[in-house]
Amino acid sequence: MRISKEMKMRKYIIMLPIIVMATFCVMSCGPNKNKELAQKILQDERLQKVDSMAHELLKQGFNAGSGYSEIWARDLNTFILTSLDVVPAEEVREALLIFFRLQQPNGEMIDGYVVNDGSGFNAEDSTLYYSLLDSTHVGFKNTVETDQETSLIQAVYKYITKTGDKSILDEQIGVSTVEERIHQMLEFLNRERYSKEHGLIFGAMTADWGDVQPTPPDAKIINQDLIDINQYSYMAIDIYDNAMLLIAINDMKQLGIATEEEQNFYEGIKQQARKLLWDSTRQKFIPHIYLDESPIPEGFNEEEIYYHGGTAVAIEAGLLSKDEVERCNKDMLANVEASGLATIGLTVYPPYPEGFFYGTMGHLYGYQNGGDRTWFGGRMIQQLIAYGFIEEAYTEMGPMLDRVIENGDFNEWYGPGNKPSGSWKYKGSAGVLSTAIQMLTDWCHMQNP
Repeated sequence: MRISKEMKMRKYIIMLPIIVMATFCVMSCGPNKNKELAQKILQDERLQKVDSMAHELLKQGFNAGSGYSEIWARDLNTFILTSLDVVPAEEVREALLIFFRLQQPNGEMIDGYVVNDGSGFNAEDSTLYYSLLDSTHVGFKNTVETDQETSLIQAVYKYITKTGDKSILDEQIGVSTVEERIHQMLEFLNRERYSKEHGLIFGAMTADWGDVQPTPPDAKIINQDLIDINQYSYMAIDIYDNAMLLIAINDMKQLGIATEEEQNFYEGIKQQARKLLWDSTRQKFIPHIYLDESPIPEGFNEEEIYYHGGTAVAIEAGLLSKDEVERCNKDMLANVEASGLATIGLTVYPPYPEGFFYGTMGHLYGYQNGGDRTWFGGRMIQQLIAYGFIEEAYTEMGPMLDRVIENGDFNEWYGPGNKPSGSWKYKGSAGVLSTAIQMLTDWCHMQNP
């Protein structure tokens, strides 16, 4: 699909504010140094190659990857911009609208969906979500996480900003419009996932942004025990969920649809996230505030764990200063060196103890327990660019580009020895890298008008 001049111009509507910010931040380096760096970046063939690979992959639909038949809100949010380069906008629009047709009567949003033909889920292992508004699809939700509503709001914002199609907000879904349903999602979070004591939203305890809870003390473990809030869950507040909420409400403000109450909600979350979750002594976000008891075993200090993904999203939410962003990046690099993994996509460091989680994740540096995931490392690269750390972003992106080219694929995560693991053709990884590459090359072109 050829990209029209109109489509090319619209991408700058999204990218321009952060590119301008990045340019302003690096002016102290001097125009000559900026131009030299820009030329070096533009001559690096890896960027164009990986970006081309990402666009080719994202022609193949909206499911998360080869290991996933489902279309997830949290994944779609991270590759929708690149999808809009290569997939007709009406197809992306429809993928978004299916989520709203499967929205539940209480306002909550599903995690994702598949075609309702009985092949996508094991009913014994998943809680299924149905709707009279769409009998051709069935939804699911990992209820331990609290980012589904906010991911979809962000995805809608990106769709509107890139296509200019604000009419999606007026689309009638049952008795409510999409815009009304967005407000209903926030009402759900405020009603069902908000701690009045702390002024922050919560979910079940997981590893950073992960959607799997610790191993339940039960001999028979099924998938539902790991992903649904149940008698095994430990309710907790973390930075990722709250940062995602801040980004979502800010997106609504940019669209002009945030109510006064929602804007007040935003201000309260922003204040409390900084007050309660930022450890000024360690210069990092604490992992959790537990609403009741903690699952952490005796002798293990969870406070020492650094949450890479949640930190990157918190930076996107505007919770840290430029100096703090620089410090966080240095700490992430130190963690990478100590772990022996390859990139700042390292999920958590140090990982949780052996056996604390189930299966692959129960091992050190497995899956969400310390695995190296470009899906979040790429978001940190984006924020380094946005805050003017151009050379750092380019340098730290390098290992991510190299392994995509070497493996000929975008893998879900990488273990020790940079071993590709999980789903292949993982579209979230492709999306965040493609967006980071676009941001970087756009900055370069601004140095060489």
